[in-house]
Amino acid sequence: MLLLVGLGNPGPEHAGNRHNIGFMAVGAIAARFGFPPARRRFHGLMTEGSIEGKRVALLCPTTYMNESGRSVGEAMRYFHLGPAEVLVFHDEIELLPFRVRIKTGGGNAGHNGLRSIDAHVGKDYRRVRLGVGRPEDRDQVANFVLRDFAKAERDDLAAFIDAIAEFLPRVLEGDEAGFMNKVTLRLNPPKKKEPPAKAATPPD
Repeated sequence: MLLLVGLGNPGPEHAGNRHNIGFMAVGAIAARFGFPPARRRFHGLMTEGSIEGKRVALLCPTTYMNESGRSVGEAMRYFHLGPAEVLVFHDEIELLPFRVRIKTGGGNAGHNGLRSIDAHVGKDYRRVRLGVGRPEDRDQVANFVLRDFAKAERDDLAAFIDAIAEFLPRVLEGDEAGFMNKVTLRLNPPKKKEPPAKAATPPD
């Protein structure tokens, strides 16, 4: 079994925040693969189903970001899972908007949700880092991630979240590079090469 965790803050006032892109991703995965409605478990909202024959639980902690680890730890203990069976989807200010990277372990770079999970279960889980960009002023990071995506970004946001869900099976099969490549190409398709200009025909 795999546990996929989306990080965010509960409540409609936070639903469109950059900090909630993890919730958005897990919600899109549940919708694409026909998971049943989530119910309250482990201090969060959880649903279980399968993706291409693999048993998967989806969890969105409702503890607020800085207590996410309490929810994740309870779910892991209940299902007897180790960190290798956990993928955490979270906002990443060190990536350009709508870029994705996956890594295992490492630091939390000041992300309160990751810091809480590290404290409860250790660092050896996989992180799906979802780029949201960053403000020029480092002192404005907290305000920036707690603001909604701009209207001009919302079409790209929708395409990004849809691509995360569509290509997720590649991650479950161990093809993380393929997943990242497919998502990147969906948002940044290669430009078509213009045909070479024809040489001018000299006059008779």
